[in-house]
Amino acid sequence: MARAMWNGVVLAETDRPVLLEGNVYFPPEDVRREYLARTRAWSVCPWKGLARYSTVRAGGQVNKNAAWYYPHPSPLARKIKNHVAFWNGVQVDAGTVAQARAGQGAWNAPEAGSGPES
Repeated sequence: MARAMWNGVVLAETDRPVLLEGNVYFPPEDVRREYLARTRAWSVCPWKGLARYSTVRAGGQVNKNAAWYYPHPSPLARKIKNHVAFWNGVQVDAGTVAQARAGQGAWNAPEAGSGPES
């Protein structure tokens, strides 16, 4: 089970994560949208396309642009369409699903510069 947590709140949990470039992408139906607020921020990845951002609000705190997704990814990245990934202090535990698929354990969210633009 993959899980994303911030400020003591579970933001997303799934047994169907998509692992790509060291990031865990959560299917949209497994994300607790009540903690996300879409922002106007965006970035471009040369091969995945345009990423849109959301601010995380949980436990009385705000984590600006800590979640991202690709609403219209390139054909090469179609498996992450609308899937949500997290960074900027959000704790992402890929759990046993990721271990089986990628041979890795838990990750912290990627450092700045290694997230959606990568």
